[in-house]
Amino acid sequence: MYAGRAEAVPTVLGSPAVDAFEATDVLRELDASGRLYHEFIRTHDLSVGLYRLAAGGSDPQSPHTEDEVYHVISGRATITVGDEERAVTAGSIVFVGADVPHRFHDIQEELVVLVIFGPAEYTHRVDHQRGQPHGAAPA
Repeated sequence: MYAGRAEAVPTVLGSPAVDAFEATDVLRELDASGRLYHEFIRTHDLSVGLYRLAAGGSDPQSPHTEDEVYHVISGRATITVGDEERAVTAGSIVFVGADVPHRFHDIQEELVVLVIFGPAEYTHRVDHQRGQPHGAAPA
């Protein structure tokens, strides 16, 4: 609940009107999961998670079927998006369009990244499997 409120929060189109998280709590959940990525918000229109890569580690992800935004919370690395490469550090914000190859590399300090997908991650996967990227009409 937000700000310690005990009463129920009304929903908007099936999603809570408000929710709040502490990064330390989400990082603890990420640790407990044993995974690199932990999604902690999901609605139809967006999903949000934390992604953590160890210093010297590798980024195993492949292109996603949705647009995404990375906000680097801590760490230092390089990201390649398509043919563009740039250094990222705490405070860096990077937009990656749907289906664009991208990955973090040369991870010099443990990287913790807030990841925002719009719409929610894998929402367009079925469309892609049908050969209709992003809901395009059949050919």
